[in-house]
Amino acid sequence: MGQIIAESWWPLLWAAIEVTIPLTIISFIFALIIAIITAVVRTSNVKFLRWLFGIYVWIFRGTPLLVQLFIVFYGLPSIGVKLDSWTASIITLALNTGAYASESIRSAINSIDVGQWDAAESLGMSRTKTMYRIIAPQAFRVALPTLANSLISLVKDTSLASSITLVEMFLTSQRIAARTYEPLLMYSMIALYYLVISTLLTGLQQYLETRSSRFVRKDR
Repeated sequence: MGQIIAESWWPLLWAAIEVTIPLTIISFIFALIIAIITAVVRTSNVKFLRWLFGIYVWIFRGTPLLVQLFIVFYGLPSIGVKLDSWTASIITLALNTGAYASESIRSAINSIDVGQWDAAESLGMSRTKTMYRIIAPQAFRVALPTLANSLISLVKDTSLASSITLVEMFLTSQRIAARTYEPLLMYSMIALYYLVISTLLTGLQQYLETRSSRFVRKDR
């Protein structure tokens, strides 16, 4: 058992460095962009766009991520759209996470007192400037915990990319388990890897929460 651990820890770690972590970072960046645009549109006064983006959120929150991955990777080629496993994974993970994160951001925006919008308007500020300079900084602090949870969930969701042949951490552990006939050991090791990454991200979340709240006056 010790020999298997010694031979396996580096391939698993390398799979995390080479695939899992970059996949998480890239997907989350796109997801944040999608989420911000969706949240802003859904709090706007343009009814058609609110309806259109609402449909997007409804679809991606209402269907399993695994099914979405299969549709993008295995289904789209039937209509002439063929994507490699990296591209399909990034697109699907970004759209899925973006749908959930958009609701966090939208709720954070709606939690800001409407009086601040009125005060900014009375000062002659446009809606865009009000959003950027007044509402967004406060909404970010409110949405930070749920966005961090979305990031942590995304790390774990990357394991589903193995179902469309992307060789990330989980698929690497499956291949080692098939070769060594030690599934319990290998899956326990991969669970530990995910736990370590999630723990590090939780620590980062706590640090950012502290930093973003340093100017907030606390009740005594």
